[in-house]
Amino acid sequence: MSFSDSNNFQADPTDPGTFPFILLGNKIDINGGKSREVSEKKARDWCASRGNIPYFETSAKEDYNVDSAFMCVAEIALANEHEQDCYFRGISEAVSEPEQRGGCPC
Repeated sequence: MSFSDSNNFQADPTDPGTFPFILLGNKIDINGGKSREVSEKKARDWCASRGNIPYFETSAKEDYNVDSAFMCVAEIALANEHEQDCYFRGISEAVSEPEQRGGCPC
């Protein structure tokens, strides 16, 4: 898969300005990072052109930068939490009786 706007898949958030987007360059452990399809510079330039989206090169296999990427998303989401409560939209505010007792509603 190549890196271009035509290949973007979006979650379609209501307010993209407050959604915690980041870009991950994954599997950098393969072939010492030499088999990449997108250069680090191209990825960083793309992120910069879209409002400085955070960029992380990661390897789940090597456990490289994975925690940092997740922490970044969490920090952005928490910083924007007061601006938009997008994570609980559509969930009933009423708490069911089993939940009030500490039980499972299922």
